[in-house]
Amino acid sequence: MLEHQHIYIDGAWRSPAGDEVTEVVDPASEQVVATVPAATAKDVDAAVAAARAALPAWSRTTPAERKVFLDRLHQGLVERADEIAMTVTAEMGAPRQLAVRVQAGLPIAVAESYARLLETYAFEERIATSLVVKEPVGVVAAITPWNYPLHQVVAKVAAALAAGCTVVLKPSEVTPLDAYLLTEILDAAGLPAGVFNLVPGTGSVAGEALVAHPDVDMVSFTGSTRAGKRIGELGAATVKRVALELGGKSANVVLPDADLDSAVREGVANVLSNSGQTCTAWTRILVHRDSYERAVEVAREAAESTVIGDPADERTQLGPVASAAQRDRVRAHIAEGIGQGARLVTGGVEPPDGLPTGYYVRPTVFADVTEDMTIAQEEIFGPVVVLMPYADEEDALRIANNSLYGLSGAVFSASEERAVAFARRLDTGMVHINGARLNLLAPFGGYKQSGNGRELGVYGLEEFLQPKALQLPAPTGRTAS
Repeated sequence: MLEHQHIYIDGAWRSPAGDEVTEVVDPASEQVVATVPAATAKDVDAAVAAARAALPAWSRTTPAERKVFLDRLHQGLVERADEIAMTVTAEMGAPRQLAVRVQAGLPIAVAESYARLLETYAFEERIATSLVVKEPVGVVAAITPWNYPLHQVVAKVAAALAAGCTVVLKPSEVTPLDAYLLTEILDAAGLPAGVFNLVPGTGSVAGEALVAHPDVDMVSFTGSTRAGKRIGELGAATVKRVALELGGKSANVVLPDADLDSAVREGVANVLSNSGQTCTAWTRILVHRDSYERAVEVAREAAESTVIGDPADERTQLGPVASAAQRDRVRAHIAEGIGQGARLVTGGVEPPDGLPTGYYVRPTVFADVTEDMTIAQEEIFGPVVVLMPYADEEDALRIANNSLYGLSGAVFSASEERAVAFARRLDTGMVHINGARLNLLAPFGGYKQSGNGRELGVYGLEEFLQPKALQLPAPTGRTAS
């Protein structure tokens, strides 16, 4: 079993102030595979002090100088990609194929994108008689989730470093091992002491200490809406910048002219990917009532043909959910859906056949789901699809927008123009047209209770910058407008 005994502060591995540890459990075997220290408020104080001390020198580096370290980060992620994939599989159960392609692949691509962005981004601009300079916001607390653990870390850390900020990272206590790999890569890259610091621990201790710390200038958080509200409350006391990427209950709208079978199959695959533990998953499939029963049958076939099993097996498409608590939460939602009268098409609360061990949930499809049902409104974060009929496009739009969330969504149509016109009216931060893939250079973030702020690309970089206007004298004989 792997035993991490140190945290990373001020460019060095050091013993934590306390002796509490967090166990990391393999969700497929239910066995403890590692332990890491649980950082205390005292550890957070030391990490923030190191980041604050390193800020003046790091913030004055040039983009070219910072790019050197981002290139090294990118190269380190490439060299350790297989180790990263195996680690994420062990700590949160991502199937091997997904772990290689997404859990390891996305951080590599994101790190490279920020290295390249530093070659072209203008940190200064002239507006009439003003010189506007874009400066780093300061010390950043990055607090990340367990579902795409390294991707979410790199999306924050790479952008913050590129902006000239210093960082204190608190990864999820469920999946801290990939953060240790990242820290080893940054340490080997020769990043100046204090620019990056790692304090693993719980949200209630290390997380709250970070958010409330007066020397933290910004919190970048990804996680539940409930936790996001708490972070907003704590951050308000010191008026720090808070960027939140929270929950989702995205709608997949299949317009009447779409290829129904293809759209529904793709929609089910989208939800079941990563065992349904994706905030952008298109968990509500909306289909015209004339095609509804056909859609229900296609969804059933797609769910039942999904290969569920050991995530280390190359053939597995659906692994376990990340923890016993998450398994119980998802099963409780399934039971509630049944109790509220939704039609259970396939799946259910029982463990999958042949898998008595592990935090597995059957791929589940519900039909005849109404808007007032819990499974139509709350984020389940598991392999659960709900199908809802609509009468016409206006009805579909109303149902799709009837949500507290607004993170993602999808529209399928034989006409791209028609799909785009519909997508423009969706109250959500991102819409996939006819199954288009995620663009890592486009802004990512939500409307409504899915959060505020944006990640990825130029928009992600600018979350960590603040503009300063230098008012210059007008040329002789002219006045400033």
